[in-house]
Amino acid sequence: MTITPAVLVQLPLPDVRAVIFYKRDEITTDLICCDVEVAGHVWSFHEEAAGWPDLIAYLSALPGFRADWYEAVVSPPFAAAETIAFDRR
Repeated sequence: MTITPAVLVQLPLPDVRAVIFYKRDEITTDLICCDVEVAGHVWSFHEEAAGWPDLIAYLSALPGFRADWYEAVVSPPFAAAETIAFDRR
């Protein structure tokens, strides 16, 4: 999925309940992924999607958003590292 302004408008910050980052083992690399919960629906994104930097910049505006989420997710390599960057549940 391409992350466009039309997608971001469907994720209104006041309605975001949670943002969770994790990685998927892709055998030779890890793929950083993000689930965004809004109004009972979970939107899933990954770092190879066009517009990923826009999504991260947008979500970073959430109050109390965990700025160190990336470091928490990437280490150690190839290990599960689910990180809750924002939780209003």
